[in-house]
Amino acid sequence: MTADLVISTFQQAFETRKTTNNLIVHTDLGSQYRSAGFEQILAQHHIRHSYSKRGCPYDNSCLESFHASLKKEEVYQHHYQDFEEANAAIFSYIESFYNSARIHSSIDYLTPNEKEKLVA
Repeated sequence: MTADLVISTFQQAFETRKTTNNLIVHTDLGSQYRSAGFEQILAQHHIRHSYSKRGCPYDNSCLESFHASLKKEEVYQHHYQDFEEANAAIFSYIESFYNSARIHSSIDYLTPNEKEKLVA
């Protein structure tokens, strides 16, 4: 994963999601997250950057849980013909199921979209 990919993903999120004050982005210590460009986009949106400790995936357990769900509920259930098919299927899983239909115990059994509406 490159810094450019991370930056463009965040730019897309800023265009499609409402941001609030006091946001914190928590990442691992990958070079793409420590890049000047990524730090600059966070600063432009007044977002604080928090890092996991080296070799400690438990610091970002929410993302680790998401990756486990994505693999178990989507990726391991299908055989994709090519990158484009995999990309479209994963995008659909996230937007049409994970964020809008799948409830999460960590946010009071709401979907992420429902929780976002409550806090926005």
